[in-house]
Amino acid sequence: MAHADDARVVVYGRQGCHLCEIAEAQVAEVCAETGDSWVRVDIDGDDDLRSRFTEQVPVTFVDGSQHDFWRVDPNRLRKALKRRRRRVT
Repeated sequence: MAHADDARVVVYGRQGCHLCEIAEAQVAEVCAETGDSWVRVDIDGDDDLRSRFTEQVPVTFVDGSQHDFWRVDPNRLRKALKRRRRRVT
């Protein structure tokens, strides 16, 4: 996995969160298909992140912009990665 500053997709979550585990698995699967990088960030290790996201985890960002929270729609994520990739290149 990539570092949070370099990854296209960042999943903010916490240990013991079943929704986070599901979201991470879905993001990993989509990114494996598309070849995009992703990283998981534990909000409990950072007071600012814990305050910002509280119970909203998992929170998914694509290219630095919030994409989803609580659940990941794999089709919507694929579309976002394609759309943003086109704009970037």
